[in-house]
Amino acid sequence: MKDGIKIVTIGGGSSYTPELMEGFIKRYQELPIREIWLVDVEDGQEKLEIDAKLSQRMWEAAGYDVTIHTSLDRRTALKDADFVTTQFRVGFLEARIKDERIPLSYGMLGQETNGAGGIFKALRTIPVMLDIVKDMKELCPNAWLINFTNPSGMVTEAVIKYGKWQRCIGLCNVPLIAMMKEPTAIGYERDELIYQFVGLNHFHWHKVFDKRGNELTAKIIDAMLDGKDVGLPANINNVPFFKEQIQQMQMLPCGYHRYYYRQEEMVKYSIEEWNGIGTRGQQVKETEENLFRQYQDPTLDHKPKELGKRGGAYYSDAACECINAIYNNKNIPMVVSTQNNGAIPELPKDAVVEVSCIISGKGATPLSWGKLPSAQRGWLQCMKAMEECTIEAAISGNYGLLMEAFALNPLIPMGESAKSVLDELLIAHKKYLPQFHEKISDLASQNITIKDPVINELIKNEH
Repeated sequence: MKDGIKIVTIGGGSSYTPELMEGFIKRYQELPIREIWLVDVEDGQEKLEIDAKLSQRMWEAAGYDVTIHTSLDRRTALKDADFVTTQFRVGFLEARIKDERIPLSYGMLGQETNGAGGIFKALRTIPVMLDIVKDMKELCPNAWLINFTNPSGMVTEAVIKYGKWQRCIGLCNVPLIAMMKEPTAIGYERDELIYQFVGLNHFHWHKVFDKRGNELTAKIIDAMLDGKDVGLPANINNVPFFKEQIQQMQMLPCGYHRYYYRQEEMVKYSIEEWNGIGTRGQQVKETEENLFRQYQDPTLDHKPKELGKRGGAYYSDAACECINAIYNNKNIPMVVSTQNNGAIPELPKDAVVEVSCIISGKGATPLSWGKLPSAQRGWLQCMKAMEECTIEAAISGNYGLLMEAFALNPLIPMGESAKSVLDELLIAHKKYLPQFHEKISDLASQNITIKDPVINELIKNEH
């Protein structure tokens, strides 16, 4: 690579941008960054400029000569980039609120990356990401794409399998949070433990060992069941797992497994929020408004503590360390989304999985887990089939295939209500789903309407 690194962040107006800057500043001695470009769409320009000014103040306070550029034209920004990071949300938080509230109005889980909402986030995001890849092939063919855009696993699979872009790694902060919190819960330091993860993005399990190979998984399970903090993300309600189930599997499920293992309670809690203080997306919108008010303070030159209230806390330690490991060929262990290549023998070789990997100059090399127990094997095969149908539907606009994805998803009880959720979400996201234009027009001719008045008001304000 040439002297000095060029970083491009698509979704530069995100509230996470200051955390990303903090991560790069912390690693500047290893990552000699020359310039950073923050890119967003026109509707996100105000937040983009706020982020850029705060980012520049952070770099100046750190004493490093790095220039922050902004652009609404990603092609201008991408030219000769070394690393491209993606952290955008198609449709902004209003789209997330639709994904949450419409399923909940039918008594189903409404969540950002799980259930019907997660499927629709993929439908909106994958075509945009594939367009970004087309531009990268032309403008920065040697760049690495480090994706944090959710649903990270499906987006990464679309980029690698359909975009034919192998230099792509998907990231998530959930494994990182677990590895930061769990050691303390059992009286260890992080560097005294060895972790191994297996599964899919937001649907993985892990085991833990000490440096002599003694397994400590059961000890952490006991700590979790005793109510100790073992790294539950801020956006997930802490419904306890069933003791006998977790002790039997002898693997630590990620926080998102609560939506599957305790579905009844999680849906009930989400409906209470929907009827009361608002869904997680509505709560995050308030948090973001407060954050951006702070970001505008001309004396602020560091990441505010309040950013930790967002569900993606510690993102920078994943994204920046991954870039660092690639640039410096560090050969370090990380948990990322990458092609399976035999790490999970029960899934296709080209499926994208989230597993422990070694990160080096050639990217992510997955570590083999070996044969899975029946329950975990069955879950993963079902969830991967759902992801594959969702990705294909996102690219093709095939309504029947989208129904197949719904039918496969364990959080969607398939029937007339599920079809109503599907149709209402299509109508609500019309602006961002051009591949489904024909079907959405057909639904409009049938006078299909959205029953949640909050969503109708959101759509009205869009126009």
